[in-house]
Amino acid sequence: MKILKILTLLLASGSLFAQEKPKNVILLVGDGMGLSQISTAFYYKDGPSNFEQFKNIGFIKTSSTSSKVTDSAAGATAFASGKKTYNGAIGVDADTLSIPTIVEELDAINFKTGLISLSTITHATPACFYAHVKSRNMHEEIAEQLAHSQVDFFAGAGLQYFTQRSDKKNLFKEMKLKGYQMDSIGLATSIEPGKKYGFISEKEALPAKHISRGDFHPKATQLALDYLSQSKDGFFLMSEGSFIDWAGHQNNAEMLVAEQLDFDEVLGVVLDFAKKDKNTLVVVTADHETGGVALTKGKTSDELSLKFNTKSHTAALIPIFAYGPGSETFQGIYENNEVYHKIKQLLAL
Repeated sequence: MKILKILTLLLASGSLFAQEKPKNVILLVGDGMGLSQISTAFYYKDGPSNFEQFKNIGFIKTSSTSSKVTDSAAGATAFASGKKTYNGAIGVDADTLSIPTIVEELDAINFKTGLISLSTITHATPACFYAHVKSRNMHEEIAEQLAHSQVDFFAGAGLQYFTQRSDKKNLFKEMKLKGYQMDSIGLATSIEPGKKYGFISEKEALPAKHISRGDFHPKATQLALDYLSQSKDGFFLMSEGSFIDWAGHQNNAEMLVAEQLDFDEVLGVVLDFAKKDKNTLVVVTADHETGGVALTKGKTSDELSLKFNTKSHTAALIPIFAYGPGSETFQGIYENNEVYHKIKQLLAL
């Protein structure tokens, strides 16, 4: 009799079989961001880190099929397509066969989709969400696949792969003919729901935060949300903090702290949106850790010192944070390709 009463209560509350389903998904990728990188925001930020707002937290295992230490291409392909693959692969499996991405699958059912990167938009992490090539170094092929994709909004660098190509094509012109509003200077101040937008500046990458980038990343993310949220069918946005990884490769502590604090600001923009919207799932993680970073005691007990153990990637487990409908699904420890499957399950694809 007790069991019957419990079942009745669970069914009445909808908690036995039903699960909250998000309408929108925002995936924030801090490239190269491990636990120590995240910890810097707790010590160097004036005020609490936005990471403190999460209750649902897990860890992902990041090894690729070719190495225990993954690269961004294999890591992002796992996020975007749900399959482990070899280092350097963009949207292809271990046999170099193309595999559909979450962006392509959502485009097919009228979701709006957006991608933001601080490096080239053809770089490994963003490319894995729309392209299929055997090597991450095939930038011109990747750019052409973006030109023929259905991505609604993108922002990043890599202008040369669109307008200064070896085949003399001008992909800006081609994309404008397809209805894109293309800009190689800066972000728009206003956007229209019936158009598509592409913002490609610089040749190789935007400037680092501690040099001269300003508020590009939070501003681009907010602009993307303003645009994508006009969709009645839902949207998917991937926004990447690329330079956390680059700071690790350079063993540059000043750069790392500046980039992590910038990423924390982007996180604040996203969480503010999700709280107001109430139908948006936010997932925050990294493809791998870079630099083997440790926070150690400085010259005094009140000071910290950032120490690097390598200029390469590491195999450390990576934290994953989730907020919003279905966020409890991301608790636990699992392989990085499960992120894709969890998102698909929640969206009932």
